[in-house]
This record gives sequence, C-alpha cells and structure tokens, in this order.
Amino acid sequence: MTLSNIRHLVFDMDGTIYRGKTLFSYTLEAFRILEACGISWTYLTNNSSVSAADYVQKIHRLGLPGDKENLYTSSLATLDFLRKEYPTLSMVYLLGTDSLKKEFAEAGYRVLSGEDSSEPEIVVVAFDTALTYAALCKTAWWIKQGKPYFATHPDAVCPTDLPTVLVDCGSICDCIASATGRTPDRVFGKPDRSMIDGIMHKHGLQPHETGMVGDRLYTDMEMARRAGVIGILVLSGEATRDDLEKSGLSPECVFENILELANAVQKT
Repeated sequence: MTLSNIRHLVFDMDGTIYRGKTLFSYTLEAFRILEACGISWTYLTNNSSVSAADYVQKIHRLGLPGDKENLYTSSLATLDFLRKEYPTLSMVYLLGTDSLKKEFAEAGYRVLSGEDSSEPEIVVVAFDTALTYAALCKTAWWIKQGKPYFATHPDAVCPTDLPTVLVDCGSICDCIASATGRTPDRVFGKPDRSMIDGIMHKHGLQPHETGMVGDRLYTDMEMARRAGVIGILVLSGEATRDDLEKSGLSPECVFENILELANAVQKT
C-alpha cells in the first residue's frame, strides 16, 4: 500500500489542520495517532504574513505538538535561497508585514520598505496584510527599474473562516505585473519543489517515504508531483472531488480529512 513506507508527513496548515483561527475538531486526535505510529511531520505553509517565530507561537496557542524544527514556511525558503545565491546581499526592499520584516532583519538584511528612497539590491514581495498604496507603488518602481524580483509564494487568496476575501501574494504580484510588465524572477513556496526537497534532505528521506498532505491542488498536490513524493489530498479545505477530476492531477491518496488519513496509516 502507498502509505506503508511513509516515515514523514508534510502538512499544509490552513485548510488541512485548521481553518483561519479554528482548529479542526479531529486534528489533535490525528496527530496523537501518527505519533503513536512513529510518524514524524513538518508543518508547511505558504503564508508569509507571519514569521516562523510567530507561527510557532500560533502552533502552541492552538495546542498543536511541535516547535520551530517542525516548521517550514515560504519566507524561510526565500531566505535559504538568498543566502545561497546572493551571499553578499545586504539591502532588500520588502513588501510585507512587520513580522516578516523582523524575520529578514534577524537574518542579517537591511530591510527597506514603505517610501524609503534608499536603493535596494533586490525586491521581495510577500503576503502583506497591512498593504499600503504608497508601499505598493514604491515596490512597483524598484521592479520597473529592473531590480531582481522574488515572490515568497503564488497563492492568489488566503483561506479564511471570516466573511471576506484575503487577497494574497499572487494577486499582489498580478497587480504589479499589470503596472510594470514584470512577473517575479522566481516564486518560492508551494508548488516550488525546493520547499519539500529541503525537508527530505534535513530528515534523510526518500520520496517514497515522504507524504505531502494538503487541501489545494495547484500548490500542495502539484508540489508533490514535482518532487515525486506521495500526494495526499484532504477535502477539508479548498479542493473538492469535482475539482480533482477536472485538474488532471492524480494524488496517490484522497481522504476526507487528516483523521481519516491517520486511521489509514495506523492500519498499514
């Protein structure tokens, strides 16, 4: 059975283990079962509006098991890339939240934002939940000048349990593209396979030992396909069975939620 060789599960967060600020009723039981089965896991999120340190606090507030070692975000993937490809980089223009700016500053970068006129070396666009028109225009200006331009992730909207549409990083990039004629030089986050390749390297895993669990087809399941790991779609969030049939993707497993997945793992 596909699940029998799994040693590690990579979990999307919003729509998979909780919705907005609300933990699914079955989530803690699912993790209890997985822990008893000897399965380790990583929480993976494209949401770059919150730093990894702040995400750990959220994990603890929700009562979820784990710490920073169990977490990987699109902002961390972006920082890993910058350290490798731009080792002398010092100044970054960042369109993002104060939480993310602090994370970049703690990584050693001088963070430019708002209407700052200092010239950056690169531009990074993230999920800015405090987006201002002035900052958006200044971001577009530097991108128009030809600065290397990166986006933390491609999501058009962020899932929420509130009566609103949370315009996400991908939509902000679409706005910038309309104004500048440029799209990001590279987009991190799911479905970029680097997100899961780093996790496999860290834990000494092979693709057949790694499962990607998520509720989105074009990010979670597409990344599983690109990385060659086991794709496990849960129907607790965005995707429906009808969406799956129309997608052209073929995840190895489909479950209603992660408790159903945990029970299946227990039986293998």
